[in-house]
Amino acid sequence: MTSSPGAGRASLGPTIARNWRTWPREVARAWRRSLQFRTIVITVVLSAIAVVATGTYMSISIGNDLFQSRLQQVLVESKNAATSAQTIFDSSDPTNGASTISLLSSAKSAIIASSSSRLIALLATPGSTTGSSTVLGFASPELAPSGGVISDQLRAEVVSNPDGVQQYWQSVSLPDDQGGTAPGIIVGSPLTIPGAGSFELYIGYNLSEAQQTLVFVQQTLWLGGLALVLLIGLVSWVIVRLVVQPIRMAAETSEKLAAGQLEVRIPERGEDVISTLARSFNGMADSMQSQITQLAELSLVQQRFVSDVSHELRTPLTTIRLAGDVLYDQRETFPPATGRTAELLHTQTERFELLLGDLLEISRFDAGSAQLDTEPTNLVRLAEDAIDQMQSLAEQSGSDLRLVAPGGYFEAEVDGRRIRRIVRNLLGNAIEHGEGKPIVVSVDSDERSVALSVRDYGIGMSETDAERVFDRFWRADPSRKRTIGGTGLGLAISLEDAALHSGALEVWSRPGAGSCFRLTLPRVRGRMVGASPLPLEPQDAYGEAPAVAELRPPHAGHPAQRPETGAAPAAQEGESADV
Repeated sequence: MTSSPGAGRASLGPTIARNWRTWPREVARAWRRSLQFRTIVITVVLSAIAVVATGTYMSISIGNDLFQSRLQQVLVESKNAATSAQTIFDSSDPTNGASTISLLSSAKSAIIASSSSRLIALLATPGSTTGSSTVLGFASPELAPSGGVISDQLRAEVVSNPDGVQQYWQSVSLPDDQGGTAPGIIVGSPLTIPGAGSFELYIGYNLSEAQQTLVFVQQTLWLGGLALVLLIGLVSWVIVRLVVQPIRMAAETSEKLAAGQLEVRIPERGEDVISTLARSFNGMADSMQSQITQLAELSLVQQRFVSDVSHELRTPLTTIRLAGDVLYDQRETFPPATGRTAELLHTQTERFELLLGDLLEISRFDAGSAQLDTEPTNLVRLAEDAIDQMQSLAEQSGSDLRLVAPGGYFEAEVDGRRIRRIVRNLLGNAIEHGEGKPIVVSVDSDERSVALSVRDYGIGMSETDAERVFDRFWRADPSRKRTIGGTGLGLAISLEDAALHSGALEVWSRPGAGSCFRLTLPRVRGRMVGASPLPLEPQDAYGEAPAVAELRPPHAGHPAQRPETGAAPAAQEGESADV
């Protein structure tokens, strides 16, 4: 397959146009990100402004000086020419017409010799000469009265001073040989020819040479200014590079330190300010590395201690659990006080076992050894299972569990065991603080994320309490009695489980309006979570609980409508249903 050159040029045009359109964005990004670029641009712009201002002033000054010097020169020449012509006219015989004509020729030659200009016009003053004397006037083609070069204003000024003690001049445009115009000056002087009357002498001077000189000087100034700006830009680039390079190296080193590369340092050269900065920065990095290493070692010791203690306590706890079960099974044969003691021992032993499981799970998160076992999971089915497990407990508290699932992309790659534990913890927390009001579980998703929220209409929390709700062993109301018997690590573990999935667990709560916990997970493992399909602040944030709960009544056969009896199932290892 071959292509014509025209086709290549046609495709090159839009590409260049697109590149031109992206230039402003690229320049703006370079301005934001590069200190060196900003410094050089500011230096060059300010230098260019200074050079332009200086060059403009010098150009105007030189132009004025050239014009004034040339003006003084032509005024002197014009005065000399007018004086020579008037002297010749004064020596003439007014009664001899032929002699007057020859004197005019002599006067013209004297004027040309005195003024170095061939643009001469001798015009009779209207009303001051006889009809026969008007023919004595003459004019160069460039200064012909019909050409309009000599203006009426200039003639009026010359006529107003017939004594000839003053000269009058005017800047005009003179025609040149190429059919264009050139700058010039017309100087007018009054003359008197004996026996003929009053006349006006006009001499034109071409200023093309002065203009060429001015143009040459201006070009030299602008070229020199441009070269100076470029030189300043080059010098600025060199100096800024020498200064910015160590700063850039310090910035890169600090980024590496922030990323965990604690061994990187800034090279130290010389004894200037930059070297002092490098030594101070390296000293700070050494101190940080030492402290972080100490903290890491202490954290490892703490994690190992918690893990070892938890493991070591399992053996005596198992023995205590077996002995306690025996006593618990025979509690009816004991006296009432002893039987109650056996029941308390059995309950607290179970809670102690749950606490050990949660501590082991927390230690795995702290050590970074927690692993995900993901598989495609339908969050609606998982929520139904969790509701089934917590149904009897909710009925004991008087809460009605409802599931709202509009439909959509529900399957996601998650660890079912961990997500089920999160849902159980959220449901247990809602039952604990729901004040017997309805609890709504919502599940929704989009192409990127899947979300589950648990909404209760209980006492709610303040903003300060909501910020600490995921802290370990924290309770919003320490005086409030635990009805579920959790360990105080449920929400902390749930937050770690959500982070392990690259998801987010968030809370909204207001005093008297209840709380809403929202879990957002990516549909594909390893991807970042996008915008959550469910709002964090519910639309019924300040509505009445029964009305809101009845907006979507459960359908037939829903787990929330199947009454179950018996105690809530025992939590699995590491699972808790309490804050």
